[in-house]
Amino acid sequence: MLATRRNQATIPAERFVMRPIQKSDAGLIEMYASDERVARGSRAIPHPLPPGTVEAMIARANASDRSEDVWVMDGSAQGHAEAIGVISLNRMDRAQSEVFFWVAPAFWNTGFASEAVRTIIAENPHDARRYFAEMFQDNPGSARVLTNCGFDYLGDAEAFSVARGATVPTWTYTLKTGQ
Repeated sequence: MLATRRNQATIPAERFVMRPIQKSDAGLIEMYASDERVARGSRAIPHPLPPGTVEAMIARANASDRSEDVWVMDGSAQGHAEAIGVISLNRMDRAQSEVFFWVAPAFWNTGFASEAVRTIIAENPHDARRYFAEMFQDNPGSARVLTNCGFDYLGDAEAFSVARGATVPTWTYTLKTGQ
């Protein structure tokens, strides 16, 4: 059922496949990540996006010693774009992982983010016993994705946003798996 590349599975969802990010994704990912709305919703995407940022991210995602697995939501087989968004899992200690995701603005409010999160949790490629995620408090749509996928609110915190150049209030969520 799952094809593996670089020790990272390709995971089928209902309306797209989540596959390891590759060099050919750079153009679409750069176009989407250059959108200020996408950058401001993430901790790590700068705005404006400097040249080479996406290529460096793809190189890190393909490194053999990476701690984060990055998948592109590829809808091309179902008539959608080759890249709809990105979802990643960052390994933590004690069988825990942190999930990050963003969807291109053209695909907001389509359920793609919820489908990606539900699918990655169901496949559990890190064999995590617990997942964490955090969202900026001015991004209630992404918070709804997490609660719709079974995550529980854990508390308030704050994180630095590169695009905003500031520390921003966050909501932290957690999900315990059946592992």
